[in-house]
Amino acid sequence: MSSADQSAPQSNSSVPSILSLCSKVQLNGTNYNDWIRNIKMALRYENKEYVLETELVDVDPETATPEEIASYQKHSDDATKVACIMIATMNPELQRIYEDYWPYEMHRELAEKFRKQERIERCEVVKDFTNSKPKDGESICAHVQRMQGYVERLRKLAMPVPEELAVDIVLNSLPSSYDQFRLAYHLNNNQANLTELHRMLRVAEDGMKGKSVPSVNQPVLAIGSGRGKKRKGPPKQNWREKVQVGSSNNGSRTKSSQIPCVANPDEANCFYCKEKGHWKRSCPKYLQDVKDGKVKPSTAGPKGKQGGGAR
Repeated sequence: MSSADQSAPQSNSSVPSILSLCSKVQLNGTNYNDWIRNIKMALRYENKEYVLETELVDVDPETATPEEIASYQKHSDDATKVACIMIATMNPELQRIYEDYWPYEMHRELAEKFRKQERIERCEVVKDFTNSKPKDGESICAHVQRMQGYVERLRKLAMPVPEELAVDIVLNSLPSSYDQFRLAYHLNNNQANLTELHRMLRVAEDGMKGKSVPSVNQPVLAIGSGRGKKRKGPPKQNWREKVQVGSSNNGSRTKSSQIPCVANPDEANCFYCKEKGHWKRSCPKYLQDVKDGKVKPSTAGPKGKQGGGAR
C-alpha cells in the first residue's frame, strides 16, 4: 500500500473529530464571536483555516497547469468539508439560508451581518451597565449580580471590561446609603474583583438590615450620620443628698453631708461643734466665738428647722 493510500483514511477520519470540536458551540444569531472562534480554532489545527480567508476561484482545465488544477482541487475539497462543518453547527433557520454558500462567502456575510447587530447590542448593554441603579426594594446583591451579567455579556460581544473599571462602575451605582461603604473601600485601598466586591456588599447589606454600620474590612474612618450623642455631664444629685454647707472652727466654709436634717433640736447634731442636742444657732461654743469675734455670725435659716443658714 502506498503512502498516499495510507494517508487517505487518516484525512477522512479527521472530519468527525473536527465536527465534534465545532459542534460544542451552535450559531444561533447571538453568539457569532464564540462560534467563529471555535470554528477557526478547529480549522487551524487541521490546516484548513485558509478557506475562510481565501476565495475559491475557478480554473480553466484546458489552460491551467497541473499544479494549478491540483491546488484548486485541494481548495475545493477542503472548502466543501469546512462548509459542511459550518452548516452543521448552525441552527435550522441559518442552515436553510447558508446551505449553498462556500466558507469564504459565508464567513464574510455572517461577519458583516452579526457584527452590526453586535455593535447595536453592545451599545445598549454599555448604556444599561453604566446607568444601572438598584430598583426599589431590590437587594443590593441582586443588583450586583445584574451588573456582573452586563460584564459577562460585553465579554461575549468582544468588549471585555477591565476588572477595575467594572468595580468602579458598580461602586458608583450604589445608593447613598452605601456612601460610608464606598468611602471605606477607597480609604482601605481595596483592590477587589467583582466577586470579592459582591461578597463585601452582601456582608454590608446584612449589617444594614441589623441596623449596624456597613464596613469594608474594618474601615480606617467611620463617618456618622451627623447626630452624635450629647456629652454626658456629672450625675444629678438627689436633693436629700445635697452637700450641707457650714462653718468650720476657723471660719471657712466646709462640706458636711453626713449630718442629717432634723426638726427636733434635741436630736440634732450641731454643724459647728458636731455635738448632739442642739443646733448651731444655739451652740454655746459658736455663740462665744461670735462674741469674741473669732467667727462672723451667719444668717439664720427658717425658724424651727436646721436649714441652710446658722443652725
